[in-house]
Amino acid sequence: MGVAYSGLTRARRVVLSVFIAFALPGCSGAETPPSAEQASEISPLTIDTAGGVQHFSVEVVETPEAQSRGLMYRTHLAPDAGMLFPFGDDAPRSFWMKNTILPLDMIFIRSTGEIVAIAENTVPYSLRPISPRALASAVLELNAGTAQRLGIRLGDHVHHPAITGESSGR
Repeated sequence: MGVAYSGLTRARRVVLSVFIAFALPGCSGAETPPSAEQASEISPLTIDTAGGVQHFSVEVVETPEAQSRGLMYRTHLAPDAGMLFPFGDDAPRSFWMKNTILPLDMIFIRSTGEIVAIAENTVPYSLRPISPRALASAVLELNAGTAQRLGIRLGDHVHHPAITGESSGR
């Protein structure tokens, strides 16, 4: 979503920047950090890896409002914590890092629980779309470096009721 500014006067760059900020979905600038009463459900999630089962506590965000806010404004995420975005059907998914302070690993998951794409070490505040070609029914956000540290790879399986309907308490 980059915009070329070369050749524009300073005034036109400012006007263009303001237009872009208000024209992009979810970019009104009126967003505020989530309050305690906006907290999502927290539940266990596991990933079967070659090195063993990895356990996480994840916030499950299912409403459009919670999904568009995601981990924006958060300054801390525990090493075993994450945020799960279940969508229900396998389709193209696109995320960005607007107002997201923490670098993240984004794990794209098919409805069978199979990991089909991993975007590692995403750039905080970036408006660049993160859109793998693989179809996914859910996205799991973890601290940057978690996938590499735990050996999470394509083809590994994620277990959580919001993805496959099965229990994740393995």
